[in-house]
Amino acid sequence: MSEDVIQSAAGRAARMIAHRGDLFVYGTLQFPEVLRALLGRIPECGPVTLDGWRAAALARRPYPGLVAANATVPGMLLTGLTAEELEVLDEYESGPYDLRELALSDGRPAWAYAWTDATCVLASDWSADAFAAEHLSGFVVRVGDWLGGRAEAKSAGRTAFRPHDPE
Repeated sequence: MSEDVIQSAAGRAARMIAHRGDLFVYGTLQFPEVLRALLGRIPECGPVTLDGWRAAALARRPYPGLVAANATVPGMLLTGLTAEELEVLDEYESGPYDLRELALSDGRPAWAYAWTDATCVLASDWSADAFAAEHLSGFVVRVGDWLGGRAEAKSAGRTAFRPHDPE
C-alpha cells in the first residue's frame, strides 16, 4: 500500500469517508471511556500493531504522537465508523497531525494520524498505563466539555479548543 499523506483538515475527513477506511489508534482513542465520550458508543475494535513507527511521548502533552521509528507500536483498529464519527475524530485529531494511509503489520490498510511537530517529540515512548493512572478521568471530562462546545464553535466559524491542547 502506498503511503498517502493528507494534510488539509477539510480534505482529511472527506477522504476517509469516501474510502470508508478503518482507523488505527495508538493513544487516548484506545480507551473506551474516551471513545464513548466522543462518539456516544464504542465502535468495533481489535488489537493490531504497526511496524516502522512508535507512540512517542510529547512535551507538555498527556497524549502521544505517532512518529516514524525502527519499532512496532501496538494499538487498536476501529472499524464500522460512520461519516459523522469520522468527522468528529478528524476534528479531535486536528493540529500537528497528518492523516496517512498505512499498512498494518499484518498487511491490512488503515488510516492513522501521524505527528508532525518534531520539536515536541521526546525520546521516551508514551505509556498508556501512566495516562490511565494520571490523566484519564480528567481527560474524559475535558473531552465531554469539548464536544459540548463544538457545535457552538462551529456555528461561530471557529474550531473548539481541543481537550488535549496544552494551555
